[in-house]
Amino acid sequence: MCRVHGGLLLLVFAGQTVVAADFSVAADGNDGNSGTAAQPFATLERARDAVRELKAKGPLPEGGVTVEVRGGTYQLEKPFLLTETDSGTSNAPVMYRSRQGERVFLVGGRVVTGWSRVTDAAVLARLDETARTKVWQADLKAQDVTDLGQMESDPSWTSSMPGLQLFFADKPTTLARWPNNGTVSIGELKVQDGYHIRGTKGSMTGAFTYEGDRPKRWVGEKDVMLHGYWFWDWADQRYRVESIDTEQRIITLPSKPQHAFGFRKGQWYYAFNLLCELDQPGEWYLDRESGILYFWPPAADPNSDRALVSILPRLVTMEKASFVTLRGFTLEGSRGDAVSVSGGSGNRILGCVIRNVGGSAVGVSGRNHRVAGCDIYQTAQGGISLTGGDRKTLTPGGLVAENNHIHHYSLWKPVYRAAIRLDGVGNRASHNLIHDAPHMAIGFSGNDQLIEFNEIHHVVMKSNDAGAMYCGYNWSMRGNVIRYNYLHDITGYEGKGCVGVYLDDEFSSALISGNIFCRVSSAAFIGGGHDTTIENNVFVECTPALHIDARGLGWQAHSTNQLEKTVTDMPYNEEPWRSRYPTLAGILDDPDRMAPKGNVVARNIQWKGKWDGIEKKAYPYLVFQYNLLDLDPKFVDEKAGDFRLKDDSPAFKVGFQKIPVEKIGLYQDEFRASWPVARQSF
Repeated sequence: MCRVHGGLLLLVFAGQTVVAADFSVAADGNDGNSGTAAQPFATLERARDAVRELKAKGPLPEGGVTVEVRGGTYQLEKPFLLTETDSGTSNAPVMYRSRQGERVFLVGGRVVTGWSRVTDAAVLARLDETARTKVWQADLKAQDVTDLGQMESDPSWTSSMPGLQLFFADKPTTLARWPNNGTVSIGELKVQDGYHIRGTKGSMTGAFTYEGDRPKRWVGEKDVMLHGYWFWDWADQRYRVESIDTEQRIITLPSKPQHAFGFRKGQWYYAFNLLCELDQPGEWYLDRESGILYFWPPAADPNSDRALVSILPRLVTMEKASFVTLRGFTLEGSRGDAVSVSGGSGNRILGCVIRNVGGSAVGVSGRNHRVAGCDIYQTAQGGISLTGGDRKTLTPGGLVAENNHIHHYSLWKPVYRAAIRLDGVGNRASHNLIHDAPHMAIGFSGNDQLIEFNEIHHVVMKSNDAGAMYCGYNWSMRGNVIRYNYLHDITGYEGKGCVGVYLDDEFSSALISGNIFCRVSSAAFIGGGHDTTIENNVFVECTPALHIDARGLGWQAHSTNQLEKTVTDMPYNEEPWRSRYPTLAGILDDPDRMAPKGNVVARNIQWKGKWDGIEKKAYPYLVFQYNLLDLDPKFVDEKAGDFRLKDDSPAFKVGFQKIPVEKIGLYQDEFRASWPVARQSF
């Protein structure tokens, strides 16, 4: 039998009482209630405190505690904080979950109301004639939105945060810009200072000419900003314009913060944060002095759907908490990352939708945490970041990102913000579907990382000389495995070319095995490193399938000391390092250590496209075995993208092993029973 006592369900079996604790939260609840299904709390904080009160009375019951949150929108006044005090145990976890079949929105922003047509003559005069009857305004300060953020030049090319953002009808809108689509090019550099990088000429001074007279419209604007890829196709930065000479057609950017790589003629940029360029539906501008938000809504009336501005720095923070699960929530509207998990072990982020945030979706550190079954999209930066494990002892972190659908991310910071990032030791990214992004899909560093069964397509769309999977510049980061992934339709910005798996700048010792590459500009790339095996992969229409160079014998020979330090920083000659990575132990005693030694290419299929992108100086150091090149491998259905092999494929005669293509990509799981599987049909 059972009976309810307060927020506890008491189950009586054979005279013994077992406590299964549950609490309820509802948008129309009250924190003065008992927290039962009949009398739910109103906030997550009150439910959290009820769990704390329960723990204060003794150990949590077997099976743990569930806080069920009913459908509705919960506007958070501050990030929801869980600490070590809020931990469960492996046998008694604590779960915060949405009610079955109901959608729960945890929102860190504020809905904007009070829209009216623009009537200010000075504002109307600045707007394009086509926009004057289309743009609406709302007073944010009158709605207690007082932290409006600032438009600042990026302090470095690696950092950029959007601050306040506007979302309408659950989608990001565009801060007014020119051109509305695409970019314009840097003209002549006005300061010739002899600056160059390996012979590529530029200038460290951001002063350059432009074509046309569009910037004349910008005179009088408060904070004209430019976003550009100023020297390299893989490094961007945002600058406030210092001055515009409309007669000489010269734009000058501030000398500080100084750009890391300088400026180069022909590189691209666009202007943004301009009231006068608010000239199409979906654009907005914020006057930070007055607090007036201007918006041309995609709909005729901004009151027809929800307009949301981001406020909170974060939505959920877990600090040293363990065995806590968040399940089934939609999280949106933060200016930074949606969820931060630091320390602790055994936490789970399951079946959540994370969208419309100013940072990344989830940042995780600690041990044995898991992010699974989530939809992540429309983030200003990346997706999931996993940092765990100890490199010196090679203790694995056990962090996992699995079965997540991550797309249309890095909308503000377009480079080096991965859908999934693995750092440390012994973490895993598997069965994820990743697509539609300006730069990388998976970035990794450290040791013994496992990247498997992922499908990746249409990434690196706004960069060149960049990789869908990327790591670089280290001799000691060993034991990484990249297997059974499907990478396709990855060709770089304007089709200029990019890389599938990019082992950059002497990165050494990875296993690239059992992957399918289709229509990838440069599929597998070894940038001068050691001890990598590329085996049992399928390359279709790749140009080339394989790139291996000997940069350590050429332009990167000067990097010897830095690369050696990556080894000496680790106990590479001690256990377990010595046994785990035997080829590393003697690397510093090898007089030819800058050569691409120990790389093996075996039992691969190359069909159509091009096989060889190998530097001549690298050839003597490489081992090639049993590769099937330019001979029809007899796919089951190449046109349909079914790259399984028929039984009479000649690849089997050279030792090729079947790839488990049926396991690649997303799968239906317990978190999303009705989730349509988006995996390609192989």
